[in-house]
Amino acid sequence: MKRGVKLAIAAVVLLGATYLYYTEIKPVVIFGLRSDYAHAIPFQQVPEGLTSLKAESCGECHREIYDEWKSSIHAHAYDDPFFQAYWKKDKNIWVCLNCHTPLENQQPTLIKEIPRGRVEKAVEEPNPHYDPAYQKESITCAVCHVRDGVIYGPFEDSAAPHPTKFDPNFRTAQVCYRCHNVVSGPAQLYRVGPCGTYSEHEGKFFMQERGFICQSCHMPEIDRPVAVNGPIRRGRQHLWRGGHDPDMIKRAVAVQVKADTISPKPGDRVGFTLTMINAGAGHKIPTGDPDRHFTIEFSVENRQGRVLDHQTSTMGRWILWQPAIVELYDNRLLPLASREYQFVYQIPAQAEDLILKTRVQYHILTDGQHEMLQANYGLTGTDPYRFVIYEREFPLSGALATALSESDQASAARLPSASSPRQARPAIVRPRGSRRASSVESGLSSPKSISRQPDGLSCKAGAEG
Repeated sequence: MKRGVKLAIAAVVLLGATYLYYTEIKPVVIFGLRSDYAHAIPFQQVPEGLTSLKAESCGECHREIYDEWKSSIHAHAYDDPFFQAYWKKDKNIWVCLNCHTPLENQQPTLIKEIPRGRVEKAVEEPNPHYDPAYQKESITCAVCHVRDGVIYGPFEDSAAPHPTKFDPNFRTAQVCYRCHNVVSGPAQLYRVGPCGTYSEHEGKFFMQERGFICQSCHMPEIDRPVAVNGPIRRGRQHLWRGGHDPDMIKRAVAVQVKADTISPKPGDRVGFTLTMINAGAGHKIPTGDPDRHFTIEFSVENRQGRVLDHQTSTMGRWILWQPAIVELYDNRLLPLASREYQFVYQIPAQAEDLILKTRVQYHILTDGQHEMLQANYGLTGTDPYRFVIYEREFPLSGALATALSESDQASAARLPSASSPRQARPAIVRPRGSRRASSVESGLSSPKSISRQPDGLSCKAGAEG
């Protein structure tokens, strides 16, 4: 009897502790709160001289900038099909809007209090200034440029029909910090936070030696009139190309392929090394949302297209989501770093016309996540969620030498400039284990508890480009 009572008490204590853990300690979102993005940007009045805060009003004078913004992921951070599906999965929780529609003018409710930092317990009330049409503009002009009836910008000598003020933050990466540096919360053991592009930014070479900031790549400089009939001056394009743009990914990555035998014959054993280099990004690749990853593939095929051998490796993050969030492994590439992936194949004695296909793909999310969002959360549209960023064929014959030479020439243009003392030789990271990179460097065969996103709320705070 006493044993039964003790077991009952232990069960009650365990259930109580579990309840307290999930309701008071572990956040329901996969990120922590920070004072800036825990709240919307306060309500903004229309500055004197303007008819509206809407981007179209700004576009009357800033036409080229307006057209660029319309084509950007910032302009579609709210209506993006992936965000809408994930947000539905996350029960449309309010905190996501603080980066996807950051202005109080764009949000249907006002957050009056967040008891104990629990976003699910936030005290909300209707927002009398909410503009549903304005919400659809997502990260619109006023999000960055309007405060207290004044237009802020990067120029000290602006002459405009509205109040202006110089803000030095526009000439630094600080303007990106709010939404591109999402931090960890209690019981969340990430290495750099769930979406930590800002904190990943490499400061020694790209910032100190080359003077690069986020805008150097994502808002390229351009000489043109900032406003219609204005003087030509050096400004920036408002494009914010990034992790949803295959050309931007290709610019960041260089790939080299080498072979230990350049004229293989039937019966030979030939080894290939594919080196993937973070040649152009000032942060880790991939970056942003934890789902993002690369796959590196080798495939041997005969003349009929039949696959005789295949190997796939993965570069990304492996995260345990329950009972606590623990980032188990991260094999993404730091700026200027590289990694070698190796593949060995024994050519059959009677083989003819075999080819090795090499391919690197970038994935915004996994196939399983995409299917889940379609089946359960209304993902619509045909937006691509994976891109081929490198693909080349190599004949397993005497013609291999020519194919390797052509590949080297194409890769040379992607490598960091040898004229820079810090860029001449990127660091090489060789996979541990066998030459086939079949252990951690080739991707983990993860149990269901180790996945790209949890069944609970996901990380979409910070509309990564």
